[in-house]
Amino acid sequence: MSTTALDVGDTLARTVGAAEVGEKLVLNIGPSHPSTHGVLRLILELDGEVVTRADTDIGYLHRGDEKIAENMTWNQFVPYTDRLDYLAPLANNVAYACAVEKLMGYELPPRAKATRVICCELARISAHLLGLGAFAMDLGAMTMFLYTFTEREKIYNLIEFLTGARFTTSFTRVGGQTRDLPPGFLEGVREFVDQFDEKLVEFGKMLNRNRIFVDRTKDLGVIPADVALDFGLTGPNLRGSGNDYDVRKYFPYLGYETYEFEVPVGSAGDCYDRFTVRMEEMRQSVLIIRQAIDRMPGGPWQVDDPKNVLPAKNKVLTKMEELIHQFLVVTQGPDAPVGEVYFGAENPKGELGFYLNSRGGGVPHRLKIRAPSFCNLSILNQLLPGHTVSDVPAILGSFDFVMGECDR
Repeated sequence: MSTTALDVGDTLARTVGAAEVGEKLVLNIGPSHPSTHGVLRLILELDGEVVTRADTDIGYLHRGDEKIAENMTWNQFVPYTDRLDYLAPLANNVAYACAVEKLMGYELPPRAKATRVICCELARISAHLLGLGAFAMDLGAMTMFLYTFTEREKIYNLIEFLTGARFTTSFTRVGGQTRDLPPGFLEGVREFVDQFDEKLVEFGKMLNRNRIFVDRTKDLGVIPADVALDFGLTGPNLRGSGNDYDVRKYFPYLGYETYEFEVPVGSAGDCYDRFTVRMEEMRQSVLIIRQAIDRMPGGPWQVDDPKNVLPAKNKVLTKMEELIHQFLVVTQGPDAPVGEVYFGAENPKGELGFYLNSRGGGVPHRLKIRAPSFCNLSILNQLLPGHTVSDVPAILGSFDFVMGECDR
């Protein structure tokens, strides 16, 4: 928490009384409030029902992940990525692992790439389902929340089948995954996406025909494309303003350049456009998942580097050399070269980036995280003034942010 943010309420209280427009009110929303979707604090100056000034106070969930990483081996930091966008832990795992693999100079086998693509797109659908359900509930459409959580539960069952965990998966490792795909997993994913198409149509009808939802989102919270770029917005919040920037298209990774999918964009840049972009992104994720299942190759699911990648468990239990390798990889970490890299991935909230600085050895010298929610929330101070108090939950819900990655 910044001292400036803490003192702003007192400062406003001293200054607004003399304003020409009359007496104003200072209102705190959060940091414990359902509509702030986490521990976000908004300090609003109100002239009647209209917001005349907004100050965003963050940091209540700060855990110092970037500093913690300096004392963790490359693989030990994977569970900490689960706690960033904790609505899409699989996608966080993949983004971090890809960054370290870029530093190591690894080229993943085709099976490992296709597996990660499925993980990322399932995470995107899951995160968007929760975001849209909570957004609709903020505006009074409770039924939508129940419908989206029903579908999200199906995804969680698949994630549990794959990783053994539902929430904090810690699935990736530097050079691959913790294990290969279990038998029956791909069939379960195909069954889910085949029935999910009809659900998306139903979701669209529930909100597109909801007069209250449409009236409370159209022409509200408008962000021009150039302003969105100036504030570093990425993901659906940027694409809703008409800019088609998507890391999967502009800087392809994991073979995304070989998949056929479209990048949905909006035109008005309002809350309604941000909603429709996320709806269409889920449809595109279904298309990508189907392609990944159809082309899923055989072969290895991790790179061939016995010195830095954990050997198979059956060999560890029967051979001394593999046992020694596992001990060294677990205790000392993969031996990374000297250098620095940046890797950005297209996460549900936007571009999640990792900057790694290595002086060699098994731990990073420095690690910095580009959290999309942090950048997306930076525009609130400029965006909220001029709107009414009842508009604030609608704007916040359309941003679909997570404080875990914002505060880090």
